[in-house]
Amino acid sequence: MDGTDVLELVGQRVRARRMERQWTRRELAERSGLSLRFLVQVESGRANISVKRLAELAEAFDLEPADLLDTRVRDAPRVVALLGLRGAGKTTIGKQLARRLRARFVELDRRIEKAAEISIGELFSMYGEDHYRRLERETLTQVLAENRPTVLATGGGIVTSPDTYALLAKSAITVWLRAAPEDHWNRVVSQGDRRPMADHPQAMADLRALLARREPLYAKANYAIETSGRSAFEIVDEIQSKVFIM
Repeated sequence: MDGTDVLELVGQRVRARRMERQWTRRELAERSGLSLRFLVQVESGRANISVKRLAELAEAFDLEPADLLDTRVRDAPRVVALLGLRGAGKTTIGKQLARRLRARFVELDRRIEKAAEISIGELFSMYGEDHYRRLERETLTQVLAENRPTVLATGGGIVTSPDTYALLAKSAITVWLRAAPEDHWNRVVSQGDRRPMADHPQAMADLRALLARREPLYAKANYAIETSGRSAFEIVDEIQSKVFIM
């Protein structure tokens, strides 16, 4: 690990510890005696922090300086699985989280399409949901067997398949990206997909009902992260602080 990597690691540790305590950067700056501007640089991995300032930061967290420098990653989950309906942001958040954790990003539905050699829509149309659910479980089993650090974006209905959901819960840290029905709707439409509205005046009512039915299942995830009105950076920060203990 070179000097740049160490600075990035310290920044990640500081940000994770701050978010665990639900402190703003300003609060941490006041507790540590560091300037807010310098703290922003620390958390971004761009500050060449001195031993003295490192000690001041550690003291603010009631830690030893070595705790912020230890290059060993502890309790890191092999797989972080993102749950939620279409439009939850699983792809956008998943890609950013994977970069942050230096893990690969996998979309389960894309893996299924590759195995079936047809699109998900065609698969449902030609073979039905039962066939899709069998492929979903088989593909998930394959991804998990690869035993690589992974951020996994799951299909919106994976929680309705008890055996598959149980396998996922046993093998991964599960995170529900929670959003209001309007946010799901607007995100899908903003991507240029007008299908939710096409010849379907009850589409929003159906979406609300679907979300209401699945919420108790999504709520079984290890963590629920509110995404409405928040930036991707904020969401990734919160996920990292909760599931990637450094």
